[in-house]
Amino acid sequence: MKKITPFHVAVPVYDLKETRAFYRDVLGCEEGRSSDQWVDFDFYGHQFVIHLKPKPVQAEGLHHNPVDGHDVPVPHYGVVLEWDQWHDLEQRLKAKGIKFVIEPYIRFKGLPGEQATMFFLDPSGNALEFKAFQDITQLFAK
Repeated sequence: MKKITPFHVAVPVYDLKETRAFYRDVLGCEEGRSSDQWVDFDFYGHQFVIHLKPKPVQAEGLHHNPVDGHDVPVPHYGVVLEWDQWHDLEQRLKAKGIKFVIEPYIRFKGLPGEQATMFFLDPSGNALEFKAFQDITQLFAK
């Protein structure tokens, strides 16, 4: 597998203070630069930015695609963690009472690409997926 370089992603949020606390205190992301309109985070080694956006008058809702009998929210983003790191995050999220869109489970058990995955929303409704592979070389396995 080739060396991975950090990505940069920016997402809209409705409440900067509440969402800042979520990424800092719930997910444990270190805060970087900020202003009254945006905040940078170290998102597992990647540059992740939340940008203040007024909440729409009418809720936009999430689009879903069926995957493994679950309604996977689209769009979504996240990080591939190490196996133990994923399980630690799962326990931390459960302890903080985070409501899962898709409860933590193992996909493709015993097959190529076996992975742990879970989906949840940030306070602004942005969907996150965190996953882990016992064998990271299976990341792109068919």
